[in-house]
Amino acid sequence: MFLYVAAILVGLFLLLWSSDRFIHGAAAAATHFGVSRMLIGVLVVGFGTSTPEMVVSAVAAWGGNPMLAIGNALDSNITNIGLVLGVATIIAPVIVGYSTFQKEVCLVAGCKPFGGGVTKI
Repeated sequence: MFLYVAAILVGLFLLLWSSDRFIHGAAAAATHFGVSRMLIGVLVVGFGTSTPEMVVSAVAAWGGNPMLAIGNALDSNITNIGLVLGVATIIAPVIVGYSTFQKEVCLVAGCKPFGGGVTKI
């Protein structure tokens, strides 16, 4: 039992340390190449955090389980949105205009815009 707990703690420490080094490396690469940190954040860090889902989906699709690949992609996106918004609203209220809310909810849920107005998505 102690070995399992120690392995989890070491794994969490390594995850935190490596993610910190990854972010610092991406920022250093942006500075070195004269690229905006925002662009590096969107491309490198976004790709890096999506890689596990892409690998699992590719292996599932290659193994003849396309529904597992689709489920993995949908579930990871829903979880990421829920966790990011949940943590953000715990820290500070998130104020969103109604039209933005209407567009984004319908885009995520795949529904027709609701309310009285007509909204293009």
